[in-house]
Amino acid sequence: MKNKKFAGWFASFMLVLFLAACNTAEENTENNDQTEQPQEEESAAYTVTDDMGTEVTFEEVPETVVSLQPSNTEILFALDAGEKVVGVTDVDNYPEEVQEIEKVSDSMTVNAEKVIELNPDVVIAYTVGAEEQLQPIIDSGIPVFVIQSALTFEDVYGDIQQIADVMGVGEKGEELVQSIQDQIASVGEKLAGVEEEKQLYLEISPAPDIYTTGSNTFQQEILKAAHVGNVFGDQEGWIKVSEEDIISRNPEVIATTVNYVDNPIEEVKGRTGWDQIAAISGDAVYQLDSDITSRPGPRIGEAVQLVAETVYPEVFQ
Repeated sequence: MKNKKFAGWFASFMLVLFLAACNTAEENTENNDQTEQPQEEESAAYTVTDDMGTEVTFEEVPETVVSLQPSNTEILFALDAGEKVVGVTDVDNYPEEVQEIEKVSDSMTVNAEKVIELNPDVVIAYTVGAEEQLQPIIDSGIPVFVIQSALTFEDVYGDIQQIADVMGVGEKGEELVQSIQDQIASVGEKLAGVEEEKQLYLEISPAPDIYTTGSNTFQQEILKAAHVGNVFGDQEGWIKVSEEDIISRNPEVIATTVNYVDNPIEEVKGRTGWDQIAAISGDAVYQLDSDITSRPGPRIGEAVQLVAETVYPEVFQ
């Protein structure tokens, strides 16, 4: 009888130990899963589609990047990824830190050999330039992510978000876009009292081959957001115009982004026959920062504010 009782007690005791061991094993398994899960997420590959429709896959967030366009370089720095940039173009000049970064392109011709030597985790390329220049880089196995030239603010916002996704900082991209939109909206609120837009002629290239901008251009977006009319807004794209045509359109304001001639404002004012233009007689000729007003990057809010303050200084006093 005692043996039966002992056997029953011993079996019950072993069952308790077995169940306790199972519970402990399950808890350890759950804890291990919880511990390992973040590591799996950090190392998970992700794919971003560029403007050529190419799906570029990254096994991990890039630690080094080459940028072949100043506007994209500015985006990278605005996303706090500037320390990862190891190669830029000769015309990159903002922010100041880019002066110390290796130059791999003159913005039109890419030194593929130098890029391959740097061996970046990704190259942020640009649609301007021969595709054949990028092919050696692609053949070397370096991921190339292509950004198309932005024609609208929405294009710029898309570029920012794409580059943010590539660099693994998608949320930072959303915040940057929102801050730009807020700045543009703030300028718009200040200009709400402007009843009639001033008409402006924007000079991109000086005489004798004079070029301006029409509709469906990035600069037109800036003028529109700054509540400024474009005297050549009825034409599309980049336009070569004659001096006679400019005189006949009689702009109230003239702005030039030319920065490679001596005293561009005086050069415009001194042109024969231009003294009859309202902008000349009214001394409303200004020079705008070419980089801020021509780069489709994170400073577009500054561009809108710069143009608005130039044309409507009384509003911002």
